[in-house]
Amino acid sequence: MKFKPLGERVLVERLEEESKTSSGIIIPDNAKEKPLMGKVIAISKKVADDKLLKEGETIVFGKYAGSEIKLDSKEYIVLEIKDVLGVLG
Repeated sequence: MKFKPLGERVLVERLEEESKTSSGIIIPDNAKEKPLMGKVIAISKKVADDKLLKEGETIVFGKYAGSEIKLDSKEYIVLEIKDVLGVLG
């Protein structure tokens, strides 16, 4: 299924965090927080025109930002551009 964000929004796939600490302790899934980083999957025309982000970039976003959606049994988050804190790279 194809999803095209509208307005000043981006579609992001969350990146999974490491399930083991640096000392080797395994963190169970129910104790992990949702990651605050993700890969940009799709961007709205306005974001593309402003050249703020590109598809494929890894971004950092706020903890309570965005709306979660499910497409083709995969979970994504739709963020407004103001909720994107920065680009990693």
